Amino acid sequence: MAKENKTSNKQCGIKKKRESINKVRANPYPREPVVAPSPIIKLAMTLANASGPSMAAWLTLLLCCGTIQTPPTLAAAAAAAGESIFDNIINQLMSTAATAQNYLDATAGPQQNVREPSLASVDVSSSFLGNGLSTIGSYEENTPFWNPFTWLKPRAVSIPYNPDTDLTTPEIAVRHGYWAESHTIKTSDGYLLTLHRIPCGRVGCAGSSGGKGSGQPVFLQHGLLSSSADWLLSGPDKALAFILADAGYDVWLGNARGNTYSRKHVSMSSDETAFWDFSWHEMALYDIPAEIDFVYGMRELEQNDTRRNLLYIGHSMGTTMAFVMLANMPEYNDKIQAVFAMAPVAFMGHVKSPIRLLAPFSHDIEMILKFFGGNEFMPQNKIIRYLAKYGCELTEAEKYICENTVFVLCGFDKEQYNATLMPVIFGHTPAGTSTKTVVHYAQEIHDSGNFQQFDYGEAENQRRYGQPQPPSYSLDRISTPVALFYANNDWLAGPVDVANLFNRLTKTSIGMFKVPNDNFNHVDFLWGNDAPEVVYKQLMMLMKRYK
Repeated sequence: MAKENKTSNKQCGIKKKRESINKVRANPYPREPVVAPSPIIKLAMTLANASGPSMAAWLTLLLCCGTIQTPPTLAAAAAAAGESIFDNIINQLMSTAATAQNYLDATAGPQQNVREPSLASVDVSSSFLGNGLSTIGSYEENTPFWNPFTWLKPRAVSIPYNPDTDLTTPEIAVRHGYWAESHTIKTSDGYLLTLHRIPCGRVGCAGSSGGKGSGQPVFLQHGLLSSSADWLLSGPDKALAFILADAGYDVWLGNARGNTYSRKHVSMSSDETAFWDFSWHEMALYDIPAEIDFVYGMRELEQNDTRRNLLYIGHSMGTTMAFVMLANMPEYNDKIQAVFAMAPVAFMGHVKSPIRLLAPFSHDIEMILKFFGGNEFMPQNKIIRYLAKYGCELTEAEKYICENTVFVLCGFDKEQYNATLMPVIFGHTPAGTSTKTVVHYAQEIHDSGNFQQFDYGEAENQRRYGQPQPPSYSLDRISTPVALFYANNDWLAGPVDVANLFNRLTKTSIGMFKVPNDNFNHVDFLWGNDAPEVVYKQLMMLMKRYK
């Protein structure tokens, strides 16, 4: 009897051990059970449900909700590392991805037509060095594990390397045969901005009539998470900055505070939280005026030209900044000849992009800052650098990831999508901004009827503004002629919101100009295959009116 009990107990122990092993195999990343999902997890799940196989949404869901091994609490781990939760999970992902890539590098055999020998094709079917990341083949295609990690599959064909991926804005211009300059501007509140310039076309400054910088000045301002490089990445004859320079304009390229080129201050370090206490409101009131004044100062010095004939071209946030500056600093209406706003963003009540799902959280400043951190949002490093180098190869799965990363935020348009340009784009974008800048846009979506200053909550609003609600921008104070270029498939600046903006610009609106392509999206204004034909030609015809 004792022997039977002993055998039974032994069998029971074996059974429990097998159950435990099977449980670990089924979920090799055990986490503490979540009793009540936090707002962060709810946000991640909402993003993923709405966005489908969007890489950004999947990564948020996977990392926040525990399908990749994380410490018991993300907040504790982030605090211990001195990071935001967002940075902490991105760092974990990069560590995992690097280990996976190292495994591929170590086991790769020789192969033709790859950018680097380490990226040769190899069959992998086991886990990567015990790191907890299993390979694609170990999951069903319809599970959440499938889409996010297809970018770690070995590559069969690579996109030819484009040196522009790793060059600065002036270096890109010089590589393509243009004169380029870089200037440092100090704003009245102490930020040091980098202003780039292409003063003449490929014929050279000596060959241009009147010499260097003699053409009419045109100022180009990039959008959210971008830099001056945006205007050059498509290359000669396609990128707007090059087209304008070849047409004889003196081209100036702004860089907003906090991006790759404008990360300094006279008394603060970019490691300090105070450095990042700004949104596009401060960019509009400090950055753009300082840069425009510098342009006029340089032209007076070089050309003895005192005319106030600068043309302003903005994309996305670059248009927001122009509207805010002209509404709050009416004296600059006399310093700008005309504004040409591509994908203009002011009213955001009809945004289709999944970014709208951040809107309900936009007034919970404490939660937002806890998740993303109070400092920088998406600088040009970490996972994006990895994507630029390895993540946009020509296998079908990887093309889908690069497409979805752009399309799910800006609108779907495969016709204008240039797969070979994506590594170059990811080499420069995102270029970083403040978390507060992104939150300000989320508030615009949440408070859909208003174009207003940052909402700090009633008590702080009362202290700052003298009223419980943030004041709206007075667009009726804008007297500069404004042309609005919009696209039907723009998920961030759609026709209804642009029409609302147009109706508020009652004094000197030049008009609304719809791109004659119903699939054109938000970033096609910069990098779409047909942008020179369907946007820039009409843009330059209008610019000639204000020469």
